[in-house]
Amino acid sequence: MTSLDPLEYRHDFPILNRKVNGKPMVYLDNTASAQTPKCVVETIEHIYYNAKANVHRGVHSLSQEATANMETARERVRKFINAESTDEVIFTRGTTEAINLVASSYGQLLEPGDEVILTVMEHHSNIVPWQLLQQRRGIVIKVVPCDERGVLDIDEYRRLFSPRTRVVSVCHVSNVLGTINPVAEIAAIAHEHGAVVCIDGAQAVSHLKVDVQEIGADFYAFSSHKMYGPTGIGILYGRRELLEKMPPYQGGGEMIGHVSFSGTTWADLPFKFEAGTPDYVGAAALTKALDYMETACISRIAAHEHELLKYTTERMLQIPGLRIYGTAPGKAAVISFLLGNAHHYDTGILLDQLGIEVRTGHHCAQPLMERFGIEGTVRASFALYNTLDEADAFVESLRRVNAMLNG
Repeated sequence: MTSLDPLEYRHDFPILNRKVNGKPMVYLDNTASAQTPKCVVETIEHIYYNAKANVHRGVHSLSQEATANMETARERVRKFINAESTDEVIFTRGTTEAINLVASSYGQLLEPGDEVILTVMEHHSNIVPWQLLQQRRGIVIKVVPCDERGVLDIDEYRRLFSPRTRVVSVCHVSNVLGTINPVAEIAAIAHEHGAVVCIDGAQAVSHLKVDVQEIGADFYAFSSHKMYGPTGIGILYGRRELLEKMPPYQGGGEMIGHVSFSGTTWADLPFKFEAGTPDYVGAAALTKALDYMETACISRIAAHEHELLKYTTERMLQIPGLRIYGTAPGKAAVISFLLGNAHHYDTGILLDQLGIEVRTGHHCAQPLMERFGIEGTVRASFALYNTLDEADAFVESLRRVNAMLNG
């Protein structure tokens, strides 16, 4: 396998040429949102100018074309994650809505006292929906801890199961620590106890090859904007037999079979969970983003990001007082850190003045911050278009900021 040269791809991302505060921009906030290549934006523009029409049930040519684009996208996603059927691929607004759908709809099948297992490193989007269900249905939430490296305690995970455990919901990759969790093992243990597994794959799909059947996922959620696609669209994969048992999440539009005041029936899968007019433009653009990633080759992208991670981490650790949070073996290309006693916001603001775009704060993972006894971190994360020169610029800027904040 030949190595990936980011310079071959940077011209596809015009935003990378801009300046911030008079400095060349170094974009290292890819965990929050990756940038979008021209081919994806051009797809959106083409549809709005040439093929915009509401999908499904329209007999005219534009509607038929838009419907074909959307269902082609569904098949493209099915193939990308190796789902068994397009009936198992549901379009959502993103990972957050996908997990809310599972918690709300599958949650209606749970009884008071039933248990849901989460982990301490979950994004709020994989905590709060279950807490809302806890308030409505009286479920019990249990939490898997992690060690100082950010590695989950699998032995403790096993001990958390009881005859009342019904759901395990876990992130594939931590958005803070970069930890790649052993989701296939986690799923196998859950299935031994008769529990279903929901996986937050938002940070995995653009960095790892994901096969939902090989993992053993019952539900798998991810977002387009983190994988070089447009904002506002995401995917929920769900095993057909589970989706068939679940009540609808929202009502109206395409999710109906027949409506009358004496009773309403639901559409077949996957439309049962797609109320209202779907983002058919975003679906077509997501198709283009998946094509772009696979042309670059996901394994080559992952190898390139790992090289950047190793190179940057080694140089960062030479800065006095710098502490990295998340040192799990084989982690993804995410670096969360603090500079001495400096507040993470101060570090981020000064880096921005030097053209370095990073994320600061609790990263929607406050329980994880509490576990490490901190309020937040600075987070840098890489994508296929980042270069070693940018890594050097980042580290040199960190040295300057450290001198300003910590003397």
